[in-house]
Amino acid sequence: MKIGFIGLGNMGAPMAANLVAAGHEVTGFDLAAPCPEGVTKAASATEAATGREVVITMLPNGAILRAVADEVLPAMDKGAVLLDCSTVDVESARAVAEQAEAAGVMAVDAPVSGGVGGAAAGTLTFMAGGSEPAFAKVRPLFDVMGQKAVHCGPSGNGQAAKICNNMILGVTMIATCEAFALADKLGLDREKMFDVVSTSSGYSWTMNAYCPAPGVGPTSPADNDYKPGFAAELMLKDLRLSQQAAAAVDADTPMGKEAAALYTTFVEQEGGKGMDFSAMLPRFEKRGRG
Repeated sequence: MKIGFIGLGNMGAPMAANLVAAGHEVTGFDLAAPCPEGVTKAASATEAATGREVVITMLPNGAILRAVADEVLPAMDKGAVLLDCSTVDVESARAVAEQAEAAGVMAVDAPVSGGVGGAAAGTLTFMAGGSEPAFAKVRPLFDVMGQKAVHCGPSGNGQAAKICNNMILGVTMIATCEAFALADKLGLDREKMFDVVSTSSGYSWTMNAYCPAPGVGPTSPADNDYKPGFAAELMLKDLRLSQQAAAAVDADTPMGKEAAALYTTFVEQEGGKGMDFSAMLPRFEKRGRG
């Protein structure tokens, strides 16, 4: 396919490179980041989108997505697909989809799970919202950039799935870190705790696959001084999106709200920015009940 790719940062660059390696013709644009090898550099987002069958965006937030959509949709061919892989608010995803439809362009919102490692390895999971024909057209690209793509329903539902998943992830990581800190103070060995919980009713992805305790369980960012696999500030972004969505639809999410508040404090006041989101464990280790 002829593909435009807008947003070539830590995630976008390896995704675009994998598309090139699979034989696709990729034209890229980013305000700051360089184009990966094999990607033709465009002078503007409009140039990157002109004459492309699919235009992929990987952008920081909904406001930037809306601005890019304003720029590229008039330049896109009728029947082309705008495939947004950013994690943004549901409202922005649905607004851009409506704008695309009015321009004769199909839209898919498909945020990803898997991080920079998954982007490089081509093992991302895509949560997609949009029409069946639009999803079918970009499905071959999901197969190149990832290992799984789930069609979650109409536009915005991909973002909804990502936000709900990551709200669970944030809440669960906090609970896992709290439990390790409590175990320490009760004199329970961390390895013994892991052996029990990982095979009992408290098991979870944050315990079994991404354990926040160094030297316990499979290798995780905790074993690398909490250098990010998934940065705390990105978790905070997603938790804030969950609370924005909850407010919009009058949903009661007390644990999500508390998780957002704890990560806000951690990132903005306690040096958590630039650390993995599992670095909540050393945070709790240092704190007493008060």
